Amino acid sequence: MADYRTPSMGATTGAMAADIDAGLRAHMNKVYGLMSMAMVVTAALAYFIGTNNDALALIYNTPLFYAVVFGPLALVLVLNFSFARLSVGALNGIFWGYAALTGASLAVIFAMFDLGEIFVAFGITSVAFLGLSLVGYTTKRDLGPIGSFLIMGAWGLVALSLCSWIFGFSFSGMSFFINIAALVIFAGLTAYYTQSIKNEYLQARQFGGPEAEQYLEKAAIVGALSLYISFIAMFRSILFLLSNND
Repeated sequence: MADYRTPSMGATTGAMAADIDAGLRAHMNKVYGLMSMAMVVTAALAYFIGTNNDALALIYNTPLFYAVVFGPLALVLVLNFSFARLSVGALNGIFWGYAALTGASLAVIFAMFDLGEIFVAFGITSVAFLGLSLVGYTTKRDLGPIGSFLIMGAWGLVALSLCSWIFGFSFSGMSFFINIAALVIFAGLTAYYTQSIKNEYLQARQFGGPEAEQYLEKAAIVGALSLYISFIAMFRSILFLLSNND
């Protein structure tokens, strides 16, 4: 996401401001729409695989397991380092591939938790996400510095989790610490990403033209993926914290 910059709106006419507001609403609706569709795909795949013993065995007892575990991380790295060179079609492929792989990785929760626990965690996450996203959209405070710090924290958690899994080390309360840290970090990132999506749109509209339109089309996909990742991370943490399950 681009850093926060407040576009100068002083010279805009009333009609231009109304047009920008309408465009911003459409852009945000597109972002949330993409995110919602990805959530549906993820939930459907997770439920199908998680309630099918053969499908679970195919993923978790074969090399497919490594694709499910490391695939999302690889896709995020490709996106981060190649955004400018990727086409809209390639970004869509990364987006839906990430949603599908996440669905496969979340399948195991249907073997670990009952549906009631899952629905409660999903409900709490949804309410928290909506509130945090609203804060990010409406606040006048620059969340850029906080967001940069939280992104570093998120990558630190990824590194800690991978090292723990690969080398088998842990400490007392490690699972609890990781879930609490992830919840705090991705709660903050939800607000930060929302603000960034909004301000990226306003910046692009200042320049206008075909290049800006293409950029916004790509930015909507990346924004939806960013918010999706935050939602999933918060959901996982809340589910495990509510159940006290490792």
